[in-house]
Amino acid sequence: MAIAREWDGAGYDRVSTQMEVMGREVLDRLPLRGDETVLDSGCGSGRVTAALIERLPRGRVIGVDGSESMIAAARRRLGPAIDLRVADLVGLDLGERVDAVLSTATFHWIGDHDALFASLRANLRGGGRLVAQCGGIGNVRNIHAAAREAAAEAPFDQHLAGWRGPWNFATPQVTEARLRAAGFAEARCRLEPRPVTPEAPAAYLTTIVLGAHLERLPTELHERFVAATQARLPVPLTIDYVRLNIDARA
Repeated sequence: MAIAREWDGAGYDRVSTQMEVMGREVLDRLPLRGDETVLDSGCGSGRVTAALIERLPRGRVIGVDGSESMIAAARRRLGPAIDLRVADLVGLDLGERVDAVLSTATFHWIGDHDALFASLRANLRGGGRLVAQCGGIGNVRNIHAAAREAAAEAPFDQHLAGWRGPWNFATPQVTEARLRAAGFAEARCRLEPRPVTPEAPAAYLTTIVLGAHLERLPTELHERFVAATQARLPVPLTIDYVRLNIDARA
C-alpha cells in the first residue's frame, strides 16, 4: 500500500497552503519545455498539480494518489479533463512511460522506498527526471515527541501504546543509494529545514500531522488527543519540518 492512511481531501485542501508553497518550490526545480507528459505522484487535492498543468500548455499531466478522497478533491479543483487515478505508487503501471515524475509531501508515507523507486523508474523513460520532496530524517520531531507523551496516557494508551507509526523519514545518503539501486543513473539528495507556523494549529494537526494517530483512535477521542498533544507544544506552534529534496535522472 503506497499511502498508509486515508485522507480527508476537502479538509486537506482547506489547510494545505504551506504545503502548496513548498510544493511549488519543488516544481520550480523541474525543467520543462511545456510539451512533456509528467506524473504527479501523490497529487493530493491538486493544488500543485494545477501549477504543473500551467507549465505544460502542450503537454499532459497524470495525477496519481492512493486516497480516493484526495482524488475527489483534485477532480473538483481541476475538472474532468485531467487524467487523475486512484492507485498505489508501489507497483504502479501507467501503461506508458512518462518524461518526468514530480512528487511533493508523499514519499515519507510509503514504507518500502526500494519498491517505490523501482516502480517510478519503470514508468519513467530513459533520461527522464524525478524531482521530489518529502519528509526526511528528523521531520516533525517536536510533534511526534509530544504525541508520544500524550499517547502514553489514558485513555489513548490502549490504542496507541507501542505504535511506531507508518512514517519513513530517510537520510539523503540512504535515499541516493536506493535510487541508484532502482536504476537511476544520477541521484542527488539533501535535507532542508522548513519550519512552518500554521494559521489554524488544531485543524492543521488534525488533518495533516496527526491523521495517522487519529485513525487508530475512536472518533470521540480525536479532539481530546489533538488537544493533549497541542498542550505539550509551544505557543505559537511551529512545526519543525525537515524536507528531503530528491533530484534524479533515469
